[in-house]
Amino acid sequence: MNASPHKFRDNEGRAPRVLSPVAVTVLAAALLTGAAAPALATVDGKAVPKAAAGQDRPDLQQAIQAIVDAGFLGVQARVNDERGEWAGSAGQRKLGTKAKPPANGHFRIGSSTKPFVATLVLQLVADGKIKLDGPVADYLPEFKLDRRITARMLLQHTSGLYNYTGEFRSDGSVEPGIPATGKEWADARFKTYQPEELVRFGLSRPAQFEPGEKWSYSNTGYTLAQLLIEKVTGHSIAEEMKRRILAPLKLRGTMLPGASPELPQPHPHGYFRYQDDAGQWKVIDVTRQNPSMTAAAGDMISTTQDLATFFSALNSGKLLPAELLAEMRKTHPKSAGPFGGYGLGTYVQDLGPNCGTVLHHNGSTAGGYVSVLYSTPDGKRTLTASITYGDAAPDLAEAFPKARDNLLKQVFCDGQTESANETEPTR
Repeated sequence: MNASPHKFRDNEGRAPRVLSPVAVTVLAAALLTGAAAPALATVDGKAVPKAAAGQDRPDLQQAIQAIVDAGFLGVQARVNDERGEWAGSAGQRKLGTKAKPPANGHFRIGSSTKPFVATLVLQLVADGKIKLDGPVADYLPEFKLDRRITARMLLQHTSGLYNYTGEFRSDGSVEPGIPATGKEWADARFKTYQPEELVRFGLSRPAQFEPGEKWSYSNTGYTLAQLLIEKVTGHSIAEEMKRRILAPLKLRGTMLPGASPELPQPHPHGYFRYQDDAGQWKVIDVTRQNPSMTAAAGDMISTTQDLATFFSALNSGKLLPAELLAEMRKTHPKSAGPFGGYGLGTYVQDLGPNCGTVLHHNGSTAGGYVSVLYSTPDGKRTLTASITYGDAAPDLAEAFPKARDNLLKQVFCDGQTESANETEPTR
């Protein structure tokens, strides 16, 4: 982002890294390109020819190419709508090569992990194992939490808990948390953190506000949600996620890697640009990185196809009872902003006339990867994508709004409306 690095935070709530911070939602709708997907797709359960399935869609190809032209290394993306399924990629898979990113490669999804975790917590609420509005301290007494903090507050970012990846001060400057930006993160990118360690770091800092009074993005809350899941089930979050969500939906390309730095093949490469101690700019390949820094707040790996399957299933009511899906979409009034309002692990945003409402939660890693996750409330239209950073410093303030708005218009507005959220800030 070329906006002030001290003014906006990304969807993971981290302070942006110097010169190439991750513009999570700003990137959100700007993505898609033109490598062909399978020759047949299905519309209303019937096989349709490639052209009718929407494979030849220059509008999407142009939107994705605009992202690459703005300085990003590569994009892979997928749209599912009434025209069928479109999937493709643009740019480079790896610096120094001409090959495009795989059209359905693995990538790090950052805070797009949060809807998965929120869904898992709400499934446990449905099973009577967790009280949505009961004290989290009853389940995790070892942390001596304020008894006013509930599971709902963890999922909605209203607990007031300090965000362990950094907070913004009242003057707009950043109070650093654990190493999450610049050379400090680059040097520590293979370090292993335990979830309890991350939570205790967050709890060692003063609360930002009284529980429930305000809204502030906090990875600490989602790491506590991981520990809550593990306490009430007696299983690791990876086991519960697989049993309850990944296996039933056949999401074979999605996983919680723990502390493993590996990214399964096929995948695009991601890079990180920072200044060393001598003030010189360096670019390193950060495809391999230890994701335990964010734990269940942002460590998952997935594909555009798996993300589309998950978000469509969630929003069409296949994963949660209707009353809990409704709770997920109840936004806190203090969360209202240019990205909509925040519910339980998802943003709810009205795109305006001829567009309607979308649910979304994009994400980023400290280095290399950005993910995009959008759906209509009925789950019938989805937009999922991955963007990778290369060795350039993209102009996010000017290049992204146009491409973002164009893609949102094409996917969710049928190309019938003018720019959505023209003044949406970089973040």
